[in-house]
Amino acid sequence: MVNMTGERELVDADKLILRGLQFFGFHGVKQEEKKLGQKFLVDVDAWLDLSVAGKTDSMSDTVSYTDIYRIAKEVVEGPSQNLLESVAHLIANTTLLKFSQISAVRVVVGKPHVAVRGPVDYLGVEIMRYRKNAVMAEGGMSSSSETM
Repeated sequence: MVNMTGERELVDADKLILRGLQFFGFHGVKQEEKKLGQKFLVDVDAWLDLSVAGKTDSMSDTVSYTDIYRIAKEVVEGPSQNLLESVAHLIANTTLLKFSQISAVRVVVGKPHVAVRGPVDYLGVEIMRYRKNAVMAEGGMSSSSETM
């Protein structure tokens, strides 16, 4: 069964997986977060057809993990955002805009050091973005030329 967002289609699809990326950034609504900074954890899944790359064994038929890693690094270590939602959105949107062969991206951004009473691994957000919903870098228009 396929829902309107195409989630079922992605269950069996190929994807690149990046886990446990760690960066230092200055994101948060509290002034001390913006001043002192903190560690952020990032996971990224990028859905794309990897069958050709599997057959050809050629980098030109896939997307490099390191290119996606650089996007996450640039966003987290870049200009301060108030919300993790914004950090995750910037990573996802930039990835979709840079690599047309990626049909969807899932981004998790977590803060391991949060002011809560009790032990936690991290608190954070998880977002899912699809090519059809990617916002163009200039003009803020929705990209409808490429859909899943």
